Amino acid sequence: MAPSTPFAPVEIGHRQFRWGSRTYVMGIINVTPDSFTGDGLVGSIEAARDRAERMVRAGVDILDVGGESTRPGSEPVDPQEERRRTEPVVSALAPLGVPISIDTRRAVVAEAAIAAGASLINDVSGLNDDPDMAPLAAETGAAVCLMHMRGTPASMQDAPEYGDVVEEVASMLVERRLWALEAGIAPEQIIVDPGIGFGKTVEHNLDLLNQLDWIRERCQAPLLVGTSRKRFIGAVLDRPTEERLMGTAASVAAAIARGADIVRVHDVPEMVDVARLADAVLRRPARG
Repeated sequence: MAPSTPFAPVEIGHRQFRWGSRTYVMGIINVTPDSFTGDGLVGSIEAARDRAERMVRAGVDILDVGGESTRPGSEPVDPQEERRRTEPVVSALAPLGVPISIDTRRAVVAEAAIAAGASLINDVSGLNDDPDMAPLAAETGAAVCLMHMRGTPASMQDAPEYGDVVEEVASMLVERRLWALEAGIAPEQIIVDPGIGFGKTVEHNLDLLNQLDWIRERCQAPLLVGTSRKRFIGAVLDRPTEERLMGTAASVAAAIARGADIVRVHDVPEMVDVARLADAVLRRPARG
């Protein structure tokens, strides 16, 4: 099953993204000391650039730079410290020629990153935490990714409950998208993310993955999905974080089959292969 709706293309970082034509791969560049996967690169611009260069050689489409861990139970980082971690890394990666996303909830961090070369704001709060974020996106023309999260990273996994997780997540994303439009953000600049692992149980995550196509059509926006190495994979397969590569590959393939436009991953070479093969199968013409 390939995406059924070819939403209007958008230019991010001087590259055109044609939704529905193929799956795009976003590579994670964590510049934190406390990433849940242990891949944080805080304080090492050289290491971040080296990792980014390997991703670019492997075929990554977007580099996502983040300076605050949003793992379950994490505490907020001071915005100036987050900016100190991310701004020089974005500057160092900009010459690579690949669009850069800034993974942040703070407008001061996003503004500095955009000035340094970022062109997409990936906000886990759905532009909800900082009142200056939406005006910044509207003014700069940056693309935005609106993610669903219940609670905060510190509290989101404290017994999350839903009546109908798919309906409630989709409804929230629809509301945030309409709010972003009212704030002056162009419709083609908006991407949505169901927030796998952010205030959801294992069953919630599986239900969302199984109905991504419905969420995508309901929201009328391209869909970004991040499953890479997450806890629900470990729970289903009984694997620690460092042994979740194959589970991640399966979840990425499932997400693509259900309509994901962008997959956000740590293991870029392997997931580029997964995306290319999934696209080769799923985007073939259907029998009449």
